[in-house]
Amino acid sequence: MKSGENRNIIQDACERDRSLFGLLFDIDGVLVRGRTPIPAAKQCFRNLVDSDGRYKVPVVFVTNAGNSLRETKAEQLSHLLEVEVSADQVVLSHSPLRVFTQFHDLCVLVSGQGPVVEVAHNVGFKNVVTIDMLRDANPLLDVVDHNRRPKDMNPPSKDLPPIDAVILFGEPVRWETNIQLITDVLLTNGRPGNPVTSLHYPHIPVLACNMDLLWMAEAKNPRFGHGMFLVCLESIYKKITGCELKYEALIGKPSIVTYNYAELLIRKQAEQLGWTRPVERLYAIGDNPMADIYGANLYNRYLKAMDRTRAQVQAQGGSSSQVTGDLQCEASDDAKRSGRVMVGGSFDHRLPEGCSSILVCTGVYNHNHQDLPSDPEQTVTEQQIFHGHRDFRFDPSLTQPSFVVHDVQDGVELVFQLEGWSLQ
Repeated sequence: MKSGENRNIIQDACERDRSLFGLLFDIDGVLVRGRTPIPAAKQCFRNLVDSDGRYKVPVVFVTNAGNSLRETKAEQLSHLLEVEVSADQVVLSHSPLRVFTQFHDLCVLVSGQGPVVEVAHNVGFKNVVTIDMLRDANPLLDVVDHNRRPKDMNPPSKDLPPIDAVILFGEPVRWETNIQLITDVLLTNGRPGNPVTSLHYPHIPVLACNMDLLWMAEAKNPRFGHGMFLVCLESIYKKITGCELKYEALIGKPSIVTYNYAELLIRKQAEQLGWTRPVERLYAIGDNPMADIYGANLYNRYLKAMDRTRAQVQAQGGSSSQVTGDLQCEASDDAKRSGRVMVGGSFDHRLPEGCSSILVCTGVYNHNHQDLPSDPEQTVTEQQIFHGHRDFRFDPSLTQPSFVVHDVQDGVELVFQLEGWSLQ
């Protein structure tokens, strides 16, 4: 008998005796700070792979970063963690846009930095206009920076197709330029070279990725994230029009659609590992109470609702399609705030029973600066100030982690201990 067959037999026997789980890792503040690996991360991942470099359990990296391709992020992680990371293990803030196919054939304006055109094409968009392309076509629109104003007072304009939707990938470099031109597009119904004659409301669709107000890099204090840019855009649009900026979808943590997409990748990895039973539990490890912990707990609530509704409908002899419809009615408020496409939200497969949240103290949350509440009725938040997005109702219980640990290695060791697995 070959060694591979031996390993499969042993694996099958172990699988029958053990519970099965998957791990979701945030990146910034958990594994790295800027470009510097957190010391515990390398040892943690050495323990997570066997002698052949195969992961012992399904692992997915879920980050709100979005200014790169999944392949690029996977290469960076492989180098930093010294283990093999594939693109299929990475969920960036924009990754779930792949399933928003109703927008893929529209002409979309994209905002962000880095290879935004390549990113847009990679997730399915075919007709892409960048902020720079829009600025070049309409030179008189961007005049905040006097040095960038056109010297010719009647510069020629270029024809661009009308903009059908706006995709916000991440924080841009020139906030004033992006805010001005995006606002122009919204006010003119996608034709920013035209004068504003009346208010077009509701405006054309806006899809935003990454709602993080703050994130942790090498600096001693958190830095502004894309969520801060969204606050500025929302405030300016409302100041001008008196109306709220509306989102067709908010994608990235803490949205349910992002965790559903991550669960899809966990399921595929479990199949590649030869697991024949479904993953029973997920553990999400992060450093940001309002993104990682809130998102994991929101997804756990969704999973519990899914299981509860499934049991009720099946007890009445209903079909799986009826279950999915009933669930989306029950979870409608969260679904509206989390993207309208519920990836993996069907009963053709068995979803995990729950998702536990693990908060580390190496990033946005730092126990040296933020004491843990002595009263269990209190919650771990940023001085009780709501740092989440405007469209997510604040539920303090969702910011309370299942567990608080010092770093990612402690978190993984805790999970393996809870599940009765050995890391050796």
